[in-house]
Amino acid sequence: MHQLKHDWLCGAPSTVPCRLSLQPRIAITLYEPGGTEKPLWFYHMGIYAMPELESWFRVRYAEAVPTKLDMGKSCIRFKNPKHIPYNLIGELVSKVSVDDWISVYQSLKK
Repeated sequence: MHQLKHDWLCGAPSTVPCRLSLQPRIAITLYEPGGTEKPLWFYHMGIYAMPELESWFRVRYAEAVPTKLDMGKSCIRFKNPKHIPYNLIGELVSKVSVDDWISVYQSLKK
């Protein structure tokens, strides 16, 4: 993994085929943590692009966290830092490799 500006975590530009982007030096974002003090947020584009991953995450979140899930299409918002499921986020991140994400991205761009 390679860290780019704005804390975007994604595949290094050298691993991304040039035809995927109009700007070949820009990597494809898979996930991005961030936020200010409240709320904190975590974007995971795989949740938006892969319905089975979203379903898995919703079930696991309900099991792991006592508060209601606050989620948009790919953005998971945390109002209380005490309720951030770090282990679940780690599990979510490990479910999609850079190569898997490039394949999904390519299939959606066609």
